[in-house]
Amino acid sequence: MVDCAVSLSYAAIMNLDKAASTLGAMGNRTRLQVVRLLVRTGDQGLPVGRIQKELKIPSSTLTHHLSHLRGAGLIRQDRQGTSLYCKMEYRQLDTLWKFLTKQCCIDMVQDRAKKVA
Repeated sequence: MVDCAVSLSYAAIMNLDKAASTLGAMGNRTRLQVVRLLVRTGDQGLPVGRIQKELKIPSSTLTHHLSHLRGAGLIRQDRQGTSLYCKMEYRQLDTLWKFLTKQCCIDMVQDRAKKVA
């Protein structure tokens, strides 16, 4: 069951164009695999080389997909020594989710109010 009482503070940050852009960045099989892989790793993230090994794709292809995800604000990259780590931007995912669900059940509630009145 979806919690209909969402915080509008995050959802207000997102607009339809930003949501479409963010969803578009994830709207590719490889990029969605990257997102799911990074979500599983938590805050520590993964080095780019490990992502490449896990997904079995060429580094140039991965670089292209990571660029789309970074551009949408879904991931960030931090250098740790000689390794470049990719980490999920959970706040962006949360904001997107809240934007998508902020009007959850509103029509149902309005219909009930009309029936009562």
